[in-house]
Amino acid sequence: MHRYRTHTCGELRKENIDQTVKVSGWINSVRDHGGILFIDLRDHYGLTQIVIDPAQPFYKGVEHWRVESTICFVGKVVARIPEAVNPKLATGEIEVFAEEMEVLGESAVIPFQVAKDEECNETLRLEYRFLDLRRQSLHNNIMLRSKVISRMRELMTGLGFMEIQTPILTNSSPEGARDYLVPSRVHPGKFYALPQAPQQFKQLLMTSGFDRYFQIAPCFRDEDARADRSPGEFYQLDMEMAFATQDDVFEVNEEVLYKLFTEFSDKQVDKPPFVRIPFREAMEKYGSDKPDLRNPLVMQDATELFRDCDFKAFAGVVASGGVVKTIAAKGCAEKSRKFFDDMIKFAQSVGAKGLGYLRWIDGEVQSPIAKFLSEETLNQLKELGGVGDGDVMFFIADKAQGANEIGAAVR
Repeated sequence: MHRYRTHTCGELRKENIDQTVKVSGWINSVRDHGGILFIDLRDHYGLTQIVIDPAQPFYKGVEHWRVESTICFVGKVVARIPEAVNPKLATGEIEVFAEEMEVLGESAVIPFQVAKDEECNETLRLEYRFLDLRRQSLHNNIMLRSKVISRMRELMTGLGFMEIQTPILTNSSPEGARDYLVPSRVHPGKFYALPQAPQQFKQLLMTSGFDRYFQIAPCFRDEDARADRSPGEFYQLDMEMAFATQDDVFEVNEEVLYKLFTEFSDKQVDKPPFVRIPFREAMEKYGSDKPDLRNPLVMQDATELFRDCDFKAFAGVVASGGVVKTIAAKGCAEKSRKFFDDMIKFAQSVGAKGLGYLRWIDGEVQSPIAKFLSEETLNQLKELGGVGDGDVMFFIADKAQGANEIGAAVR
């Protein structure tokens, strides 16, 4: 019999009943039911319920065990009684009656619960990272990452790409962030730079005659943390293609992304080809080069409608080279006064001087700025935004870049 296990904690099934097995893992929980102890033993693969009878010679020592202690059991697989079957567990139809036991590692008092994904101090979690990564949610994340990368490699290789690792210690080059520097022992006073991206190396590969390259590339950037990126380092699917057009690159990325997200996510994913939005159009409509298209609101340019209007605040902005952008919000006209006041305060918090609005209620336009606008202008705005009764149109007047940035936040 193997030194530590014949089966994993996620492997045993009804087919293993009456077999003598050895399993090793961490104590997930201990329950005492009328003197009989039930232990959930956990490893990378799952949970197995261990049953310890009071007649066993090692029974008395069990009371000193703490959760997360590492234990090895030898025992016989038996079927659970029908009312004890746990359909939530892959091993829920069986349990192991322990006959032998060995403590491989006794746990001290742990600083936070591993079996329950409860919130705890992040500093404490990082200090005890080895415990934190035992928690099922984080453990699942690591396993998912491994599966995604493995599938990514399959897809790229299937598309004719060759995986090549480029150097990590390299020369500094102008990039978008500061470099991490590593002092050279051989050349005192000189430094290597960790690559922010393999840009130069992959271009070198193309000029060297390699046709399609990819790697799961480590990137090192001395910059602040972002919502979608860890501070300091992250990994990206890096690729380069020789004799390729922009559309060729789009098609490869669309195929890889579509297959990855359909296989590893339960979200609905658009089939290729994906919507392609020119940069200028994205900035004009959404104020961002990576808009969230789940939000249906778009900005529209109403600059010309305010060039010669009586509303001096907007006309002045236009005369000085600025723009007036609108955002139509369907069904918001009945919102409270507080809602509109809060919207104005929010816009001001992101750099706007103010936030104008018109709302259509029972065929009438209600707004502090409506009296400055002609009937013709109001109708043109209504047509521009496709608005009607029950709708609202917000206005942002500023320089083009400022209006786009404010509009992106407001929408």
